[in-house]
Order: sequence, then C-alpha cells, then structure tokens
Amino acid sequence: MLKVTIDGKVANVEMGSTVLQAAQSVGIEIPTLCHFNLHGTKMENKPASCRICVVEVEGRKNLAPACVTPVTDGMVIKTHTPRVIHSRQMVLELMLSDHPKDCMACTKLGDCELLQMAEYLGIREIEIGKDGEASTYKKDEGVAISRDMNKCIMCRRCETICEQVQGVAALSGIKRGFDAVVATAFEEPLDNTKCVQCGQCIAVCPTGALTEREYIKEVMHALANPNQTVIVQVAPAVRAALGEAFGMPAGSLVTGKMVAALRQIGFDYVFDTDFAADVTIMEEAHELLDRLTRVGKGDTSVKLPIITSCCPAWVNFYETQYDDLLDLPSTTRSPQQIFGSIAKNYFAQKMNIDKKDLVVVSVMPCIAKKYEAARLEFGQDVDLVLTTRELARLIKQFNIQFEALEDEDFDAPLGESTGAGVIFGTTGGVMEAALRTAYEKVTGEVLEHLEFEAIRGFEGIRTATIQLGDTALNVAIVHGLSHVRAIMEEMRCGNPRNFHAIEVMACPGGCIGGAGQPYHHGDSEILIKRCEALYREDESKALRKSHENPSVQEVYTHYFNHPLSHKAHELLHTYYEAKARL
Repeated sequence: MLKVTIDGKVANVEMGSTVLQAAQSVGIEIPTLCHFNLHGTKMENKPASCRICVVEVEGRKNLAPACVTPVTDGMVIKTHTPRVIHSRQMVLELMLSDHPKDCMACTKLGDCELLQMAEYLGIREIEIGKDGEASTYKKDEGVAISRDMNKCIMCRRCETICEQVQGVAALSGIKRGFDAVVATAFEEPLDNTKCVQCGQCIAVCPTGALTEREYIKEVMHALANPNQTVIVQVAPAVRAALGEAFGMPAGSLVTGKMVAALRQIGFDYVFDTDFAADVTIMEEAHELLDRLTRVGKGDTSVKLPIITSCCPAWVNFYETQYDDLLDLPSTTRSPQQIFGSIAKNYFAQKMNIDKKDLVVVSVMPCIAKKYEAARLEFGQDVDLVLTTRELARLIKQFNIQFEALEDEDFDAPLGESTGAGVIFGTTGGVMEAALRTAYEKVTGEVLEHLEFEAIRGFEGIRTATIQLGDTALNVAIVHGLSHVRAIMEEMRCGNPRNFHAIEVMACPGGCIGGAGQPYHHGDSEILIKRCEALYREDESKALRKSHENPSVQEVYTHYFNHPLSHKAHELLHTYYEAKARL
C-alpha cells in the first residue's frame, strides 16, 4: 500500500493505482472526458488524450494526467489549483473551437458530456480559433447509426468498446494532428463495414458524434394520418429503464405508466413484445427438442448446439464473421419480427385492416433493431423503430407528466404475456424461458420451481447442466460479443464441451444494457437493478410459462395450427446468409 496526499486528504492505495483512482478513493472527483470505465468488464478507456484530468504533483514541473499517472509513496497532489483550472479551460476551449455550434439541434442535448464540462469549467466565450480552420467530415447516416465526426473529440471510447468489449473492431483512430479522427476501414459508411449495429459506441460517446438514427418525425406523421392504423409494441427491457429518463431510480418498473403514455400519444393499439417472446419460445423450444431428437437418431442434416437468434447484432456478427457456422443458430425470428409478422397477417386479418394501412412501430432498447427491421427478408413487417430514449423524448414532446400517470394494461390479444416473455430482456432470460416450456414438454410434468438460478448472473460466459427428464442438457449463456467470439471459436473446434443450447446477447447485461436505453455511464449497478426489475415483474405474473399464454394458444389453434408448422415456418422463421464486410 502507498500513502499519498490529495488536496490535504491522505489516501492509502495499492501500488499501481493511478492518481485518478487514488482521488476517487477519498471522495475527490477529478473531471475527465476521455477516461471511461465500464464496470463489470475489463474495459477501461484511458488514452490520456483529452488532458482535462491534469493535476499538479509536488516536485514536478509539468502537469500530469491523473488517469494514467501512477501514484508513488509520499506523493502530494493538488487537483484544483488556478494553474490546473486554467489549463483545463484552455484545453476545453481548443476542443470547442473546432466543434459544431448546433447544440440546440443535437440529439445528445441534455446528455452531452462536452457541454456539461463547459458548464463545469465556466466556459462562456471561445476566443481561440475564431477565424481559424474547422474540421469538415462527411456525415454518415446509416439505417440505425448516425455518425458526425465533426463532433468527435478523439476520446477513443467508441474504438475501445468496439474492440475490447464487443470484439468487432469496426472503428479505429486514423491520421494525425488536426486531421485525426476515429473512422471505419477505408472511411467507408458504417453500414458497409463489419459493424454489427449493436450501438455500444453510441452508449459511451460523450458527444453527438455517434447517435441513433431518429425516427420520431416519421412516427408523428403516421399518427397524424387518419387513414392509417398505428400500433406499437414495447420490448420487455424498456419498462425497466424508461423511468430513469424522468428522474426515477434505476430499476423502477413503469409498465403501466408506459402503456398510459403511449395511449395519450395516440397509438390505436398498445401491445407487448412479450407476447411475441412467448411465441418465440413456442418455436425455439420445439426447434431445440426437434434437433435433440433428430441428432439422437443419427440425422446429420441438423447440428447442435442450437444458438438463440433473438439478438440482431449477434445475427450480424455471425453472418459476417462465422459464416461457416450458419447452420447452428435457431431459424426462429426475433420477438420484434415475430410480432410484426403476426400483426401484419393474423391481427390485420382478424381486425379487417388492409396491411398497407397498418403501421407497426416498435419501442426497443436496442439500436440494431432499427437495422433488423430494414432487412429485406422481413418485408417491412415492422415499419418504424424507436429506442427507449426516443420514446422518452416523444413523451416529453407531448407534455405528458409521466410520473403522475395511472397504470393501464396492454391491449388484447397481442398484449397478453407471461413472466417468461418478460425475462427475455436480461442475459439468461431467453434460455430460462425456453427451459420452462421444454421441461414440461419433455417430462409431461408440471415444473414447480420456475427459477433456474444456475443460469442467472452477470458473468460473461455461464454454463450449466439442466436435467430434462432422462436428458442432461448442457447450456451456455453468453453476453458481450468478445465473450461470444470465445464460444464461437470453440464451435469451430467441434464443440468440445458438448453444448446442446447456447443463448447469446450482444450487449453487456443483455437487452437491459442495450445502446438505446438511458445512458448508464458505465455503472453496472444500474444494469443489475434493471435486471432485478424484470425478475420482479416475472414473479408478479399470474402465468409464467410461454405455452400457458391463452392468446398464444389461440393464435396457434386458429392460425398456425402447431409450432414448426408450414405456416409457422413461413411467417415466424427466417434464414441466414454469409455477408462480406470490410
């Protein structure tokens, strides 16, 4: 342990600690912009490029960046002297001198760390570079992600999370000096690269350089059209995070208020993606059992393990990087796309609505869902996708006092769901939901204890053996694409651990940590509280197994006949193909 003095406070810290860590240990905050620590992972972004965190160290002539300067025994540090404050102000003024001045129209307004830092440091005028040259980069407007590198401050957070946490490495710092910027390979549009559209780069970007492609205006136009029936589906993870945008504590369940707000906005029907999650389980659980039976009989046309296919970022990942293993993932569509297909076919027919006049809007915690909805094979079953943050902005535009709303219920029939559908929103939830149904289908017995604790948790890779009658089922739960890569390399080596089923989620924590959720700023406790909220809602449900959902039973009885039927394959399943990307 080393003893250091920071602003008169004594700190005892481990050897190898930085000045920033030492200051934080005694409750002293040092401002930073480029530094970012995603708790619960090994990611720590500290390129020391912004120089906002500089401090004075007794005996040294130059100011030292706190995020990378290791402490030494007896070190005396001052964090807020006039010299330090002046240096920070000058550095920030240099950044702002080459930054667009369209703050009022920026999607990141209210969440921009650069603007917050300007307020903190008291920047009122920018004298530097008034008549100087400004950076000019072409904007990249993708289906899901918008990039405006004129707003990039070279913090490199996006590059670090893309490489270290997601294992994709679609972004990298290029060029030097004034022209330095974070870019894609050959500076191609992001949609042309191996980017999986997970959007985790957006979740950590301190400015508006990376944002979601916003579709609020398109939703407003649809709502204003009297000739269209506009319905909305809401993903399970949204209800566990939306309240944060209105000042409510992390983990607040706002299901009923959310439904009430959507009705006030003017949607004709407010439905629950959890219904489609229950349908997903009907298909995916039966697909698992079908593969187990066929493999047991020596059928070489199917393979194990079956890998879940609910996460579109994960689908993009294996189509671009593991195209030799395209026969492993389940062919069942994601709940978003299953809902869209059922809405445009079964529901439209049931309600005598022309498909072309039915607009399906999704509210998702995920950036990649925007990209998924635009995939050609789905025929625009889902028309528009909003993130949780976009929904919060829409609610505020309608001047709805969210916290004062009385709880309301989802509409039937596509709003009825079970607890199994709710837990889809957290890592391990899809597997647990599938096991609840698979167990009863295999054994013919009632599953009394519904909580599969062995597969719950936040470790990047979790494994367990679950007994399904006479079958010992080996399962794995993986979240964060760098962990997924490790598992997929095992599959390339022949599945040495003999997994039968694997659940994959691209984002840390699963959908609760989706890049469209309110910003968590690296605090893993927020993700844990969101997870706990979904388990609470599951426990409060009268029905907690997907196959017990009466609306799901009805749609199979009167429309699909049975899971894996010809019509189910046509409308609820998909295919995968190799995609070459830079």
